[in-house]
Amino acid sequence: MTAAAPPGLPAKMHALVRSFLAEPGALAAAVAEYGSPAHLVFPQVFAENLERLRTQLAGRVSGYRICYAHKVNQSRAFVATAEAAGVGIDVASEAELASAVGAGFTPARIEVTGPKGEGFVRELVGSGVTINVDNLWELERIAALARPQARVPVLVRVSGFAGTPVSRFGVPLHRVDAVLKVLAAERERIEFRGFAFHLDSGEPAERVRAVESCLVLTERAYAAGLTPSVLNIGGGFRQVFTADADAFDAYVHALRESLLGRGEPMTWGGNTFGFHLEDGAVHGTPVFHKYANTVDAERMLADLLDTGLEAHGGRTIAQIAAENLLDIWLEPGKALVDHAGITVARVEFVKETGDGSTLVNLDLSRDTVTPADQEVMVDPILVPAGPVANSGAVGVFLAGRLCLERDLITNHKVWLPRCPAPGDFLVFPNTAAYHMDLSAARASMHAVPPKLAVAQRSGAFRVCRDIDYRHEVA
Repeated sequence: MTAAAPPGLPAKMHALVRSFLAEPGALAAAVAEYGSPAHLVFPQVFAENLERLRTQLAGRVSGYRICYAHKVNQSRAFVATAEAAGVGIDVASEAELASAVGAGFTPARIEVTGPKGEGFVRELVGSGVTINVDNLWELERIAALARPQARVPVLVRVSGFAGTPVSRFGVPLHRVDAVLKVLAAERERIEFRGFAFHLDSGEPAERVRAVESCLVLTERAYAAGLTPSVLNIGGGFRQVFTADADAFDAYVHALRESLLGRGEPMTWGGNTFGFHLEDGAVHGTPVFHKYANTVDAERMLADLLDTGLEAHGGRTIAQIAAENLLDIWLEPGKALVDHAGITVARVEFVKETGDGSTLVNLDLSRDTVTPADQEVMVDPILVPAGPVANSGAVGVFLAGRLCLERDLITNHKVWLPRCPAPGDFLVFPNTAAYHMDLSAARASMHAVPPKLAVAQRSGAFRVCRDIDYRHEVA
């Protein structure tokens, strides 16, 4: 009998990224030139993701705008790719606005979202960018600062939809009358484009209810003498991390069993990942639930636009938008950088702990590859630094470089094809969406890892610093 294969979490990877990692010496050469750890971004994958979303929109609606959500990644290569593709950009700070302008975006292609203070509002009024208004104070300040000869284009973000958790962003639905009053009174100063929403959820039913609410508000705006022309459905389109949904489920099952004391221990330091034990069973939703998703962004978008609404005679959201001359705007971030980035780290040493666990220490910290408190539930790829002997699969925990107990890159056990050796590389797949920048810190005076852009030109891979990347027309 053969021994059962250890549980694994194989990552879905783009063919271009796989090709780069398979190219002899390519990864090692990049690290030798620019250092380890390092983030690598692939603008050509970004462009493919963008084209897929465009295809879904173009086949369903007459007017649309895609605004790349800059906050998902600070990469200049991604911004340059979006600009060259002719789409819009969603920025949420003065620095992101400067980045967009520096890449060539004109004000007409820039949308500014998020909470804004007095200084930022003053900078935006009169600039020509579209301001996605977060609250009534912001709208009133825009009205006070605007001039009739330079009307300020705005969207109004709303929140508080039925069946949706409370959000700190947007104007609550019960305050929309006050918003409409300001918009109607300030027509000469404010150009109202339409309503917007952004959900901290990928649940399709929540998004449909938000669309229905915004369509009702649009009718109320018409009645108030306003002429909205945009329905902004925000971002939040999901990524697909796993290459094998069954393998993911099998790993989670083994993890739950281990929490009950059955089978091999699979967690570090008693971590339960959001599960709780009660009456001999494991309950709750784990912090890594997003990694179980198998519905990609383009299908999610298509399904939304094809949803029929009972209040509109069963007509689809796309049909309703077209009939009412509403352009569909969206602000994808994760969806555009899905599979367009990896992070590489070098193995420093391997050690055994007091409980017999094997720790693989790397030259990066947890916050370099993990956004906030999430657990990265895909397996890294082991890239040997030289010839190796196959010692067989080994279960390990990956440890970071900070002198803190909590700096565990993985609190779950990872099975690698063999025990790593100092100098080997571990590659973390699909880290472009928030993983690279959201939590990155300079603890212990470690430098933030360099960001590199990788492109394939004439069959050969070229690697440069992200800030030096120049988009080339194919």
